[in-house]
Amino acid sequence: MMIVQQLFDILPPGYIAAPTLHLGSPFEIDVSTYEDADFDPDRSSHGIGGGVTLAVLSPTLTVEAELNEEDVYEVRVYDEELNRKLVAAIEIVSPSNKDRPEKRDIFIGKVAALLRREVCVSIIDLVSTRHANLYAGLLASLGRSDPQLPSKPQPLYAVTLRTRNFPERKQPLLDAWYYPMAIGEPLPTLPIWLSPELRVMLPLESSYEQTCRLLHIK
Repeated sequence: MMIVQQLFDILPPGYIAAPTLHLGSPFEIDVSTYEDADFDPDRSSHGIGGGVTLAVLSPTLTVEAELNEEDVYEVRVYDEELNRKLVAAIEIVSPSNKDRPEKRDIFIGKVAALLRREVCVSIIDLVSTRHANLYAGLLASLGRSDPQLPSKPQPLYAVTLRTRNFPERKQPLLDAWYYPMAIGEPLPTLPIWLSPELRVMLPLESSYEQTCRLLHIK
């Protein structure tokens, strides 16, 4: 919310920011409670209005599947003059985004999908308890690397990404502004691109200080 409040002051007219918060449900459905005790899977057909019958199809595979939703801490920026077009997304990484390979893949896939739509994406990773670097993972999925990243990339960082398409090029260009972070050091100021030519600068340190002041964190 502090980031959204800051953006209200720095976004030019015609642009708005909105927060998104979604926590993946920790609950699991007990399928057995929904089973019909009188259901016979071997019955060949059921009567339907008008005397029509349809054969019951048994599944070719039945397994347990963990389909937990991802945690989302996000700020989105829209261009109201272009019918509320999404132009930028600020993704704040949660521990659950980094704790397992499949969760990291989901996050990386989401960022890649936004970049394909030419949405500027900023990743803010303050999770020190998980050592994966999602920016490095994104580059690896593209078969690319960043010379600024050491062989074991640090887990704390912020990065802004955007794509640029050109008619004469088969593939878009990916621009990155990468800022490694360390505990006790000031947070960086991120460029947020609203269009190929227009950007604002988001000072993360001041939003962090405001948050600490409001929550009485010393």
